[in-house]
Amino acid sequence: MEKRTLLAVVLSVLVISGYYIVQGIFFPPSVSVATEAAEDPTAPGTSREKPVSRTTTETDLTESVDEGPVSEQRVTIDTDLLQVTLTNAGGDVVSYKLKEHKEGTEGNEFVEMILPGAEEPHAFTLAFGDATAKPVRSYFTVARISEYTVAFYRDFTMGTAADEGRFRLTKTYTFKPREYMFELTIQLEGGHSTPGFNFSGSAYTLTFGPQIGPYFEKLDQRYEYRRYYTYTNGKQKQEKVNDHVPLKIMTRPSWAAIAGKYFTFIALPYINQYEIEFSTRPEPGISSASRFSVIRLPVNSSRTEDTYRFYLGPKNQNSLVVYNNGNNDFNLRDMNLIKVANTSGFLGPLETVLKWILTFFYRIIPNYGVAILFLTLLVKVLLFPLTKKGSESTLRMQVLSPKIKEIQTKYKDNPAKINAEMAELYKKEGYNPLAGCLPMLLQFPIFIAMYNLFNNHFDLRGALFIPGWIPDLSLPESIFTFAPFRLPLLGWSDIRLLPFIYVGSQLLYGKITQTPDQQGNAQMKMMLYIMPIVFFFILYDVPSGLLLYWIISNLLSLVQQVAINKYLAKKRASMAIANPEPVIAPKKKKKR
Repeated sequence: MEKRTLLAVVLSVLVISGYYIVQGIFFPPSVSVATEAAEDPTAPGTSREKPVSRTTTETDLTESVDEGPVSEQRVTIDTDLLQVTLTNAGGDVVSYKLKEHKEGTEGNEFVEMILPGAEEPHAFTLAFGDATAKPVRSYFTVARISEYTVAFYRDFTMGTAADEGRFRLTKTYTFKPREYMFELTIQLEGGHSTPGFNFSGSAYTLTFGPQIGPYFEKLDQRYEYRRYYTYTNGKQKQEKVNDHVPLKIMTRPSWAAIAGKYFTFIALPYINQYEIEFSTRPEPGISSASRFSVIRLPVNSSRTEDTYRFYLGPKNQNSLVVYNNGNNDFNLRDMNLIKVANTSGFLGPLETVLKWILTFFYRIIPNYGVAILFLTLLVKVLLFPLTKKGSESTLRMQVLSPKIKEIQTKYKDNPAKINAEMAELYKKEGYNPLAGCLPMLLQFPIFIAMYNLFNNHFDLRGALFIPGWIPDLSLPESIFTFAPFRLPLLGWSDIRLLPFIYVGSQLLYGKITQTPDQQGNAQMKMMLYIMPIVFFFILYDVPSGLLLYWIISNLLSLVQQVAINKYLAKKRASMAIANPEPVIAPKKKKKR
């Protein structure tokens, strides 16, 4: 019995641990083929010059001596969804806040999607040259075209004094009232003395960084992360980026993205000649960086107008699916941006079903904590036949245990004979030794899908369960905080109640499910007492919605096991009546 239980635990751990490896290697997200707008040279805003060679004559750049702005000027764009602050210092974005999503200790601050380093962030910067070139920070002239459109322009010169070329750089931002997506147009316009634009092998580089929001303490790659995706020829690929060498993508993806747990940045270049680059190179004042750069290859004409669209907002289905069905202000269709949010691999369909059921319960009682309770209860009821079957198999194994020990003792020096005799015993008794483990393993896909759901479901962000205790199911709860002080070694800044309830429910469940022959087994005692304590520390800072699911699951399993134990006790008694042990009478003593 002990070996089978230990085998079941080992198999369970292997299944859970191997799931993420199998998903990433053998089951990458599959996507349907869509027409790439980036490849359509007739699309609005697309450059129409012919592809150029990287050997175009390189040029030097200086600012125009013409008079221009001498001080910083800021422009604020307010839409129904966004509050964006732009500066004429480079024509950059310095703040991008989501008005329908809150953060902060009181939950009253808009989510900031551009996180700063040691200095104020400048996103969508432009540098003449490749990604190593210094961004332009000169003061531009501001032209407020409309409530949602603003342009920044400045003149530059390039070349020698004898062969001087003049051109104008214009950055035009266009926002929409009900869109998280906006349009940025880069225009380079010269005259007859400007044959093209080539600065060290590139026309310019447009960069977003240093990091997408919202604010985080650390990236543990499970409860908060940054992932990098490209979408090329109808297939999505997760790119591997490190903080040593920037990752340059030489192909022309339809879009590229930096995705966090709940929010994402997506770039859609509508130009013909470009490369993209991801970089996580750290900088002072920020624990982890996530940059995106699009490198415009050299231009061999005196004028180019390049259009980019950027999505910077929530990573949920409702906000992203509109770019598939055309229900957006840019008339985009079949862009498959929703693939950024689908990170569950081959269990995605199962997670979608569970998400629909969770939302159904939420519509009945608008509290996601209660919805988690009902969903967990429903799953337990549906899985009860499997649980019951596994318990019955355990009972059969207990009945056969004396016969198995007899065989092992009798043929202890002949392993082959032991296996043959046990196989014969199983066949005679009609027992399958895997019958106890199989029901448990069949339940793991559902457990993993529920784990992913409660850890990543966007609607749990900011979802209140119990006022004053669990105000946000996507964050760890707290009953007392001593931040910024942290406990040595543990790193805790808060005392949390849910982890203690979890470990108590786990210990109680283990005690109820323990069988008599396990009570003296040292290995089983370790599994019963040590493992819950280990998981206590592992799960201490997980989202409260995820921990709430574990606790409810343990308590329901406890009730379920008590009922099963009563059923098994009656069945064990009936089996004893049907198959009574033979009574051997004592031998009579011989008379002398």
